[in-house]
Amino acid sequence: MKNEYIGLLVFVVAMVTSMVVYPLALKFARNHDIVDNPNARKLQRRPVPVFGGVVVYSGILVGSLVLWCFMHSVVLQYGIVGITLLMLVGLWDDMKDISAILRLLIEILVVAGFIFLTDRYVDDFHGLWGIYDIDPWIGVPLSIFIGVGAINAVNLIDGVDGYSSSYGILSCTCCGLAFWSVWNPVLVCEALIVIGALIPFFLHNVFGAKSKMFIGDSGTLMMGMVLVMLAFCAMSSKSRLGVLEQEGMCIPAFVIAVGVIPLFDTVRVMTMRVLRGHSPLKPDKTHLHHLFIDMGFSHLGAAVYIIFINLSVVLIWLASWLLGASIDMQLYIVAFLGIMVTFVFYHVMRKNQNGGPVDEEGYPQGTKLWHFMCRLGEYTHREDKRSWRVMKHLVDGPLMLGGVK
Repeated sequence: MKNEYIGLLVFVVAMVTSMVVYPLALKFARNHDIVDNPNARKLQRRPVPVFGGVVVYSGILVGSLVLWCFMHSVVLQYGIVGITLLMLVGLWDDMKDISAILRLLIEILVVAGFIFLTDRYVDDFHGLWGIYDIDPWIGVPLSIFIGVGAINAVNLIDGVDGYSSSYGILSCTCCGLAFWSVWNPVLVCEALIVIGALIPFFLHNVFGAKSKMFIGDSGTLMMGMVLVMLAFCAMSSKSRLGVLEQEGMCIPAFVIAVGVIPLFDTVRVMTMRVLRGHSPLKPDKTHLHHLFIDMGFSHLGAAVYIIFINLSVVLIWLASWLLGASIDMQLYIVAFLGIMVTFVFYHVMRKNQNGGPVDEEGYPQGTKLWHFMCRLGEYTHREDKRSWRVMKHLVDGPLMLGGVK
């Protein structure tokens, strides 16, 4: 079978598997009270089943097993092992709330195990700052640090409906296109599998009323491992993207651009927590998606705008490469944009929220810029529109839910 047809096959298999497993997982979560309860930090107002990660994992697992029948790869083999372990750890955390330290130690072991078993890690800077090969004594610890940081960055964006799943679709699309351009069929197919597995969950998570589930830590830790696997394969000296390096592409800049919002927003949030004298692991409501919610955006509106910002950074990086920017300059452009769209944008908007005229009790009412963004946020509420009602009817209908009420 041609590789193109294999890619289509595993995409469809993953998507259909997720569709079939979804109602079963929803029923199981309800019957066993596996739900995410509302509290002062969370945005939902009622308990919501938190078993979506199992749904997405099922699609990835079955799609990968079908792919294994056609293509063998140590990255695919041990990548699935790592994804499975982190899905189980996340599921354990969803159900029992394990300690952050224990979870961190497990993440370190999983990332280190993937590096040891596949020999894929950041062992090449691909010409950035004139550096190519990196000594393993530097590359392995650096890769573990990057990998664990990326996994937790993806975990922390799970705050509004549709955000983590749409980011997973975006990042896998970008990586899939990059690996397709140098024809690495295994990684292209794996990216397609993840996209296919995420689509049914995204539709239920965004448009579902009675069928809504959250992806939970089981899903976000698993997605983080998927992206770490793809990033390590891109940054490794064994990467086929080295062909594009010869054409002036900055591979580290590409990887950072794809992860720009999760990575930079996580650094901003943890930095501010430390500066306030709090633990960097203490949850709060200072992420970028919380800002959009405060400006009146719907969950889907916040997710769409943030994903659009992330995509814009990727496209600007791409333009800089195609226009002949040096390898170092490409990285500086991505870093500058990352700071602007997270650090600067967040603090400028919070300052505008707390500025402007004051009311009779002395409370600031916000500046004109703040009110403009709030008016923009109002337009993202589409629940009363016909198209929204049609989507809600479809995802909550018997065809999608298999009779689950």
